Amino acid sequence: MSVLPASATGSARFRVSDAWRLIPVVPRDLGILLLLVYRATISKTYGDVCKYYPSCSAYAVTAVQQHGLVRGSGMAAARIARCHPWATGGEDDVRPHARFRYDLTPRGLVVPRRKD
Repeated sequence: MSVLPASATGSARFRVSDAWRLIPVVPRDLGILLLLVYRATISKTYGDVCKYYPSCSAYAVTAVQQHGLVRGSGMAAARIARCHPWATGGEDDVRPHARFRYDLTPRGLVVPRRKD
């Protein structure tokens, strides 16, 4: 049995035999990676112009983390549609998923919870 370095949470070792558990989160993590690249590059050029808190890109990251790539992207698109010059803005957080069963890495990627 092969053992890789410490998992993304830093608290436990990851076995290659558990790799199948990563398959469901790969699309979600790819979407999150794209959003993080957007936030680090394009979003920085606009500055702080969003009427809502958190910003639309931060909302999108949280929505994809909590609800998956398809539903989270839909939630982010609806949020962007609400963001227009006549919007009142304000605080608009993502509702947490009732049965969220993953952990988050320090960078915001989603990983399966460790079964001990």
